[in-house]
Amino acid sequence: MTVRVKRTFEFDAPGERVWEFISDPAKRAGSISVVDRYDISDDGRRATWYLELPIPLVRSTVTVETEDVDVEPPTHVRFVGRSRVMHVSGEHTIESDSDDSCRLVNEFVVDGRLPGVETFFERNLDRELQNLEAALREELEATA
Repeated sequence: MTVRVKRTFEFDAPGERVWEFISDPAKRAGSISVVDRYDISDDGRRATWYLELPIPLVRSTVTVETEDVDVEPPTHVRFVGRSRVMHVSGEHTIESDSDDSCRLVNEFVVDGRLPGVETFFERNLDRELQNLEAALREELEATA
């Protein structure tokens, strides 16, 4: 089963400031509640996420190797991630309304490889997107 979610966030901030957050693999990974820790490659385009999933069949930390595969500064980034339990992809597109406001369109697809993975993300993907939005808003307020 594949879980797909698309959400749009509105910001009273220039698109360039939103880009600073959303194009950073560490900031994206840090906002996901099930990412226990992560490592970022020297080139900044790849990250390893170490997930702690509360699923009975998954009794150990899940390693997800991610890579930014499409980066078009300052408006678009798409990443893919693969592990033994799932494949994930995420796409973030910034649409500027004016010099001081923008929209961030987020699309995520999770394809579970083990029973329970897709059910977990079906129930929790909206919350994870809320976490992403909250982290981004916090960053924007801190750097205002």
